[in-house]
Amino acid sequence: MQTDILQQNLRRHVHRLAEEIGERNLQHPEALHAAEDYINQTWQQQGYSVEKQAYLERNIQCANLEVTRHGNARAEQIILIGAHYDTVYGSPGANDNGSGLAVLLELSRLFQSETTNMSVRFVAFVNEEPPFFFSGRQGSNIYAKAIRERGDDIRLMLALETMGYYSSEPHSQAYPTLFKYFYPNTGNFISFVTNFGSRRVMLKLANAFREVSDFPLQHVATFSFIPGVGWSDHLSFWRQNYKALMVTDTAFYRYPYYHSSNDTPEKLDYTRLAQVCDGLFKALRHLANTGI
Repeated sequence: MQTDILQQNLRRHVHRLAEEIGERNLQHPEALHAAEDYINQTWQQQGYSVEKQAYLERNIQCANLEVTRHGNARAEQIILIGAHYDTVYGSPGANDNGSGLAVLLELSRLFQSETTNMSVRFVAFVNEEPPFFFSGRQGSNIYAKAIRERGDDIRLMLALETMGYYSSEPHSQAYPTLFKYFYPNTGNFISFVTNFGSRRVMLKLANAFREVSDFPLQHVATFSFIPGVGWSDHLSFWRQNYKALMVTDTAFYRYPYYHSSNDTPEKLDYTRLAQVCDGLFKALRHLANTGI
């Protein structure tokens, strides 16, 4: 079954990133470059031609990596799926963001054998974590500015961020103030999070996801200043007036090992992560054919 293969592959990607490579950031440039090489090799093995957007940061070469499954009837229209591959200082980053990157690599594999009307692009971003977050030197910010300048027609951007931790225990899910009155207290769901400007496309994706998957989904369009709402690479695309959302297990609102040395591969639920990946693939395939 597809989900069995997904589960095995997701586990393998996360193990490679968080266990074998480990903490990957500019304090550990060899590990950061090892992660870059792993992504590049994986995409080449999948049959893609990898584009690299390289730049220097603190005299260290950094790179965003990009591959595209080109569409047919509306190839100039693009769904962009991204995930960052760096980690916060002091953490091996299994969930943040090995899980998101693993899903990115599996979605690209699944789309490689598909024919769609719109193009689907996959981007691995460098330097998402502090001290780069909210700054102009964040990898996704550099990337989003470049594609806006060249006029890329991005119809929807998804940031895959911290996706692999789930719990069926009551009161395992926390929220910002007041949200607890509207959402469940059990952390067994995946969430779509965006601002008011991207609400329509988020709902379109949410409806498509629910058509093809029975995995629990919650979604919200709200103020970007609420803690966590803008805390990933989708923020860079909002700044360039693209429609964008984050796909997440809600990170620090649920995951007890967030940004810690205990963010290790055995903490993740690969069965449920595979179900999420499968649902995202089918929903995005539908949108890539019907349009946004």
